[in-house]
Amino acid sequence: MGKLGEPRIELIVETYIPASTSGKHGEVHVRPVAGQGFSTELLVRCNRGIHRPRPVGTRFLIVAMLTANKDGKQYFSSHPSWEYTVLDEPDSKSG
Repeated sequence: MGKLGEPRIELIVETYIPASTSGKHGEVHVRPVAGQGFSTELLVRCNRGIHRPRPVGTRFLIVAMLTANKDGKQYFSSHPSWEYTVLDEPDSKSG
């Protein structure tokens, strides 16, 4: 369920692999980039098609809305039809 009165905002996010995937779906996850006033611990639910073909660490500018599940845990949600921009894609050959 969405949080009443929460606006859609532009948010810079990045893909990462969490230390533990217990209770999470898949290996690669999305989180807000630090310095935007939101915890990097918040999860971001978005269209997996935008980040699956790209290396971990890719950053995106998305439109998202702060949301809470039925237990009150907050996360960001971005509808699959909302636009996004790839900002920075790490060189997949390095590292």
